[in-house]
Amino acid sequence: MPHDPTIELKINHRTSKVTFPARTTLADLLRDQLDLTGTHLGCEQGVCGACTVLVDDLPVRACLTLAAACEGAEVVTVEALDGPDADVLRANFAREGALQCGFCTPGMLLTGCDLVRRREHLTCEEVQVAMAGNICRCTGYNGIVRAIEKTIDERIAAEDG
Repeated sequence: MPHDPTIELKINHRTSKVTFPARTTLADLLRDQLDLTGTHLGCEQGVCGACTVLVDDLPVRACLTLAAACEGAEVVTVEALDGPDADVLRANFAREGALQCGFCTPGMLLTGCDLVRRREHLTCEEVQVAMAGNICRCTGYNGIVRAIEKTIDERIAAEDG
């Protein structure tokens, strides 16, 4: 009989050794075993983006990612999203009305932070395409797109000083 895998990974800046049933998704590991419930489960088919987390600095769908595949990886959830990029993005989400029910917000913030940290000027259309994997049923996306565009511009300007 196969045994439950044990892996070591860094979750939200802390190294953890975790054991879990085989075939556990990263989303289930985060939510059910580690109580990191900011990772939301929506469609559980990788379509809605609600479960987006950063794995080794890249946005991934935690509902499709097997926890065992994350051996040695660094995982960041919305609970540990920090730093100037995240702070400015959160503030712009609030200012631009990018928040309504909040269910999609963790995935939107993590995907948005990935775009912000790239420091590339993006058009409205380019932000829309980049965010197409994150579904929001409430906001109509305009506030989300404005918040991301504004944050990219502000962070680039801050660096240019």
